[in-house]
Amino acid sequence: MARVAVVTGGTRGIGRAICVALKDAGYTVVANYAGNDAAAKRFTDETGMPTSKFDVADYEACQKGCADIAEQVGPIDVLVNNAGITRDATLIRMTREDWDQVIDTNLGSCFNMAKAVFPGMRERGFGRIVNIGSINGQAGQYGQVNYAAAKSGIHGFTKALAQEGARYNITVNAVAPGYIDTDMVAAVPENVLEKIIEKVPVGRLGHANEIARGVLFLVRDEATFITGSTLSINGGQHMY
Repeated sequence: MARVAVVTGGTRGIGRAICVALKDAGYTVVANYAGNDAAAKRFTDETGMPTSKFDVADYEACQKGCADIAEQVGPIDVLVNNAGITRDATLIRMTREDWDQVIDTNLGSCFNMAKAVFPGMRERGFGRIVNIGSINGQAGQYGQVNYAAAKSGIHGFTKALAQEGARYNITVNAVAPGYIDTDMVAAVPENVLEKIIEKVPVGRLGHANEIARGVLFLVRDEATFITGSTLSINGGQHMY
């Protein structure tokens, strides 16, 4: 029986590419989304994959959403925490609401979703959790103290949870994308984007399917000995 995978923020951009890669590899995939019903319908029409609408920043919604998926589709063996938002501003201009929304959605969601699926994974003796971090969580970025803090927190969360899951054959890893040609990056002013690309040694933006291939590598049954790691896919822009 195919393993069930849930991808948060799965109907667009990197999340969509991850869903497609997992489906093509034989997984049964459910894409979570928060509010864009039109994009979710288009996703299902084009890929044939079901969606599940709930706010990953809401703890109780995650509990119910994952329980519903498990009941309707099957136990969740693979979780990809991909959902994320930006509310960019310098610290001086950033509001507390800007901070809270990004921390709750980008980092709090990892706790909420892991809390919902981890007990079942532990009981079954198998689980794969991949958290999508960011180059800006590793290197920082001007005007993104909220986003950088949330993504940096994901890397610490990954290492700690990996230690808890290891004895139960649950691996927990992170993927840290660089600048990828998604809608989020498309919103960056062209003159700023040109300067970003100049700093990427391979000379281009990344593609969503390149991130998806990294996730697929980490969730395979055979990836048992890889846990607590961060796979940086950024074209050489940040090396450490």
